Amino acid sequence: MSKALMIQGTSSGAGKTTLVTALCRIFANSGYRVAPFKSQNMSSYSYKKNGFEISRAQAIQAIAARAEIDPRMNPILLMPLGNYSSKVLVQGKFYKKMYAKDYYEKFALSKGLKTATESLDWLQQNYDLIIMEGAGSPAEFNLEKYDIANMRMAEYLSAPVILVADIDKGGSFASIVGTMELIDRKYRKFIKGFVINKFRGDMRILRPSFKKLRQKTDKPILGTIPLLKFDIPEEDSLHTNPKQVHWNKKYLQSLDIEIENLSRTVKASLNMKAIGRLIQ
Repeated sequence: MSKALMIQGTSSGAGKTTLVTALCRIFANSGYRVAPFKSQNMSSYSYKKNGFEISRAQAIQAIAARAEIDPRMNPILLMPLGNYSSKVLVQGKFYKKMYAKDYYEKFALSKGLKTATESLDWLQQNYDLIIMEGAGSPAEFNLEKYDIANMRMAEYLSAPVILVADIDKGGSFASIVGTMELIDRKYRKFIKGFVINKFRGDMRILRPSFKKLRQKTDKPILGTIPLLKFDIPEEDSLHTNPKQVHWNKKYLQSLDIEIENLSRTVKASLNMKAIGRLIQ
């Protein structure tokens, strides 16, 4: 069976998508057959080809992994329609329009969870390593009952979790400690360490905080990624204005260069030996 690693965040916009993209390329360059996976993604931006449609982010992650883009890498895509409703796509195909209440109460823990785990089963059979991405935060306990994007997926594969926090917004240490405090106790064991993302400043000032964070959580910092400028489309959120993409040969060549540069910087910023041990 393949190995798995999961990236979760203390919030939306923490850098999960970017880190998964970089790790897909890092491990692909190391000789692994790598697949990205996000069980449930909410996005207005998608990739359409070969008769299916998935989130653009997972398509780009597949390109980073040098893997064939497959709907099982993003088995559930929610495309917002407004008024608390979304178009729901399952395995790349239109399923139905659903209001949030119906999605959570009638879909998530039945067809949604079954679709997600079946997709993971298939990926495990066909790849050496699955890099999974969570959604939002695992500490949203108002949604925990219905959450099929975070800890349920980590638990299903017994996958180690790296928690990433955005320090540029401020409050990153509080968000890490708060996340550890708020998630269900049975899930805390899956989190193996933290990554500080979007750092700009003097590492000599930041580094003493790592010891205190370890005292609070008993978990290490696995890397500090600088605030980067790169031309890889972000997922849509309140804080981004994602660019439109034309999937032609010229764009794919430029995208590959951007991914390679991103992965090189991220690799240099992480404790890859420690992360490598997590998937052994």
